[in-house]
Order: sequence, then C-alpha cells, then structure tokens
Amino acid sequence: MNTSSESLFARAEVRIPGGVNSPVRAFKSVGGTPVFIERGKGARIYSSEGQEFIDFCGSWGPLILGHAHPAIVEAIQQAAASGTTFGACTEREVELAERLYQRVPYLEQVRLVNSGTEATMTAIRLVRGFTGRKKILKFDGGYHGHADCLLVSAGSGLLTGGIASSSGIPEGVTADILVAPYNDLEALALLMDRYGHEVAAIIVEPVAGNMGLVPPEDGFLQGLRKLTADKGALLIFDEVITGFRLGPTTYGVLCGITPDLTCLGKIIGGGIPIGAVGGRTEIMKLLAPLGPVYQAGTLSGNPVAVAAGLSTLKVLIDENPYADMARQGKRVGDELKKRMLGNGHKVSCANLGGMFTIFFSERGARNLADAKRCDTRMYARFFHGMLERGIYLPPSQFEVCFISAAHTDEEIECFLKAVDEVLFTRDSL
Repeated sequence: MNTSSESLFARAEVRIPGGVNSPVRAFKSVGGTPVFIERGKGARIYSSEGQEFIDFCGSWGPLILGHAHPAIVEAIQQAAASGTTFGACTEREVELAERLYQRVPYLEQVRLVNSGTEATMTAIRLVRGFTGRKKILKFDGGYHGHADCLLVSAGSGLLTGGIASSSGIPEGVTADILVAPYNDLEALALLMDRYGHEVAAIIVEPVAGNMGLVPPEDGFLQGLRKLTADKGALLIFDEVITGFRLGPTTYGVLCGITPDLTCLGKIIGGGIPIGAVGGRTEIMKLLAPLGPVYQAGTLSGNPVAVAAGLSTLKVLIDENPYADMARQGKRVGDELKKRMLGNGHKVSCANLGGMFTIFFSERGARNLADAKRCDTRMYARFFHGMLERGIYLPPSQFEVCFISAAHTDEEIECFLKAVDEVLFTRDSL
C-alpha cells in the first residue's frame, strides 16, 4: 500500500527538525508538501504514492549517470559484501587518488573526506596553515558548505530561506572573511589592494551554482589567478558541483586555469557521500600526519563510496556522454529562449553543458544581486505546474537543473511540452 507524502512529512516533522535533513528539501521557497521519493531508475524517480517524475534535480548533482546505474549498483554491492568500512587503508583509495591525478594533473596529492563541506573546511585550514595568513575572500552568493567561517553571504539553502548568515556562529569566526560580488574584477581588485597582504586564499565556484547557474564572464577567472599570484595568496576552486560535470575532468582543466587547491564531491562518489581536496604537493604535505594541519575522519575513503566513485569515473571516461548532455542542454536553452520571445514572460534561461537554470527575470543573472531580482513567487508557481505534469525540478529558484547521461531526447521533449503548457497556454502563469 502506498504512503502519501503528506502523512510521511507529518511523521517526519515530529522527529526531524523541519521534517527534513537538509533545509532546501522542505519546499519553503515554493510552498506545499515535499515529495517523498521511494525509488529511481535512469532519468526518472517515483514518489511514495507511486507517481512518476522525470528528474532534473539529480540529487543536486551527483547522479550524472542517472539513478541506479547498473555498473554503479554492482560496484556498491560488491564493495559492501566485503565490508562497508574498516577505518584502515584500502587499495581502492589509492586507485581513486591515482585516477583523479590522471584526469587532473594539478591534483598531485588528494585527501579524501566525507562531503563537500569537509573538503572546503579542510582547504581553508590548509591555506591558512600554508600562508600563515588569516583572511579568506569569497563571493556573494557562493556556497561552500556549512562550515562556520564560510556561512557569510552564502547561497544555496541559506539563500532559499532568506537567511543572510546563520545564528550560532560567533562574530570572531567570520571576522576574517571578505566578500566580493561574483564576476566583478574591479571590486575584487579594490579589496585585494587593501587586504591582499592578509589574504590566505580566494575561494570560488568557477561556475557559480548556488544562486542559480551563473557562468564566469570572460577574463574573470584569469583575473582571480593573477590577483592571487600578485598578492601571494592561494586560489581555491570549489568544484563540488562542476568537477567531472562538464567533461571527464575539472572545470579548471577545461578552462586552462590551475588553482592551488581544488575541492571535489558529488560525482566522484557516484551517489554515495564523499569529498576530496587536492593540489600541489608542497601544500598538501602540510596535512597530518606529515605536517601540522590536522584533519581526520573515521569514514574517509570508505570502500563503498570509493567503489561507486571509481565506477562512475570509468563509465564517464569510457562512454564520454558529455557531448550529448551538452547538446540536450543547448536544446533546452535555445528552445526556451525561442518560446520566450513575444510571449510576454519576464523569464530567461542560463545553460552550460548539461546544466541550466530558468530565471524569472528578463536578463538572467551575472551575480547575486541580479539573482535576487528574480520573481521567486513566479518560480514557485512554475515549479508546481511542472510537478503536476511529471517534471521534478529543484524546489528553489536559486539552484541548478541537471541533465544526466540517462536523459533521452524523448524526456527532453516531455520537459519542453510541460514548459509550453505551464508558461505559454491561455491558462498559463
């Protein structure tokens, strides 16, 4: 017998704060009751009531091959059958580090952790230990996990909930965090002129993905690399979303820019919790047990996550589905732009590879200030209209939609048909 999402959410609210284990799942920015998912296969998910949806959320990014990919399921089952964790070294950990280095030559050494938050938290501690400096510069709307020092002007769930920061964080923890607008080299240069000698690192999502999809403008990332080099600061690329998303490597490799440290997660775990921080040996060797920067984790590099990650990377490298995902992403972007012309809606679409965001504003976004001008109430109505037609999107205007290797032309056509019905019919929004 199927159980309704409403009854499950009511039970969840009794024992789980807000009824969810990650805030954006609560549907607060779109309204209504969260959909409880029972299973997924390929590009589709199925609710506890048995309703089928084409999934464009993809667990917020890890599922680049779709749900329950046979090779990944097999790898997980085989690894789990031999033991889920040992708290000791395994061969697969070495294999994953070697595979990452093969695809990303500037990842000379890699430390595996359990999440993207752990990766960025470790990176911040590491750059401070390496440089002897305290200040970190981040970008308005950039989300780098929920470590205390980085919850300043953050995107993702904090942006969705309208929270500028978080309570429970002493002022002193964030006193050394500087914030600049994304895609604004002039403002960044002014900050670096004043504080550059104190800045340990700039941390950035090379393609912003937590205020909606906001690609870097020409010269922006190159400017970051030059400014950090000039001031003796380090550059951290947070590629938890973009790592292996746009090609079988990192965005840094694809755009020809070498950061000092890179943070990874999501895809490299194939749907099992994982994170990684890597970079030049001279920086990485400061981590314990070699150096004075401490980091540890009981489940770091656990056999199941590493097996899932290795399997995912093998499929991505062998099958190279990126061109097809990019083709479908371009089709979504082009078709939406074509439909928007002359239809009177203040709506735009940003897309890059298999990622896209529909912004309910005329000109899209180049930074957080632009993203905040979007009509979030209109997005909420659009979200529910699409949900009613079997399309599952991120329940927030400020997130990215993902096309996986499992999405077919038929499923993209279903998406576009639903958009037509929701946006461009007589009874549209």
